Amino acid sequence: MYINDLHILRYFFIGVLGLFVGQFLDWANVRLENHEKILCKEFFTSYLRHIKINAKLIYPMALIYIGLLYNFGWTWEFLQYAILAPMFVSVFIIDYRKQIIPNRLSLSIFEIGLIFTFAFGISNFDFFINRVLGLCVGGGIFLLITLIGGLIAGKEAMGFGDVKLMAGLGLVFGWLNTIMISVSSFLLGSIISIALLVMRKKKGSEYIPFGPFIILATFLLIFVPDNIMLTVLLKIFTLGMYQG
Repeated sequence: MYINDLHILRYFFIGVLGLFVGQFLDWANVRLENHEKILCKEFFTSYLRHIKINAKLIYPMALIYIGLLYNFGWTWEFLQYAILAPMFVSVFIIDYRKQIIPNRLSLSIFEIGLIFTFAFGISNFDFFINRVLGLCVGGGIFLLITLIGGLIAGKEAMGFGDVKLMAGLGLVFGWLNTIMISVSSFLLGSIISIALLVMRKKKGSEYIPFGPFIILATFLLIFVPDNIMLTVLLKIFTLGMYQG
């Protein structure tokens, strides 16, 4: 049996890989939250002591991996996102729980983006320029918001962890997609924050981390065709007047 020209067994094995990755993330997130190294001398003993089934993490990771395979097939894009997806999920969880984005995660996303940029930019200069512009746009937009917001409000409007995360994402997705992630994250942040305040899940003075909204917007861009996402955003911000 084939799904999207791929044998169903491939989806099964990728789903199983996702389960193992999710299990590993459950341990890795705890160490990252505590500013501990992942690759360390006590790696195996620490991991074995921690092992437990976290259904809230392993099953979503399996679904993400299956979705990536369905969307991209056996391509370099699948490989890139399969490597990055666990990092994105870690950013979401850690920022939500601790209101921090570990530098190691942001740097790892940047490094993976850099590897793919040079690997494919060697033979495609436009690809290389697009990724570099994405780095400048992603980091630049959020750095400006942080600095201007700090001057106006007298405190950080956005953490520098978000700036570093967006710079790394810019190197992964290119300039236009990075703009779409930025706009979508603010849109999601506004809607969800208002909903939380209305439902009294959060107080007006309570800090709401922005990293999870960036990651939600990133996964939207990965799984929704970029032309559809661009059209939807243009329709929203032109109040339906865009007819493209």
